[in-house]
Amino acid sequence: MMQISNNSVVSIAYTLTNDEGQVIDTSAGGAPLVYLHGAQNIIPGLENALVGKQIGDKLKVTVAAGEGYGEYRADLVQVVPKHLFAGVDTIEVGMQFHAQTDYGMQVVTIAAVEGDEITVDGNHPLAGQTLHFDVEIVEIRAASQEELEHGHVHGEGGHHH
Repeated sequence: MMQISNNSVVSIAYTLTNDEGQVIDTSAGGAPLVYLHGAQNIIPGLENALVGKQIGDKLKVTVAAGEGYGEYRADLVQVVPKHLFAGVDTIEVGMQFHAQTDYGMQVVTIAAVEGDEITVDGNHPLAGQTLHFDVEIVEIRAASQEELEHGHVHGEGGHHH
């Protein structure tokens, strides 16, 4: 029986909840999540918990913020002038944009709109949260050479970049 290890292509059925038990994301009713183990395709806390597991294994994994999407960082929140969003007719809380930052290109979320001042948040929406995964291992296979070279899983019939 194959076990999950680096360079395995793993399919998992999962439900992700927060500390209050609210469902944040789930594969229920859809296709399982397929990822390349050891290529940092999923958060470290979940990836580490899956090492050595086999098809059919079910587990509950609690991932602290530091092993998930990171601690919430106040320094990633800033107020910027509205003119930086030239060409955008309506700016609303919750909208996301790609922004060039000191850390390279990253996604920022609009946190507040007050007149000509726009508050943007560069934290991942799940930063600072403890995450709870309910996981079942659906499939495990060896990665193809092309998948290893590209660092991610390719779908049926090959991958198109």
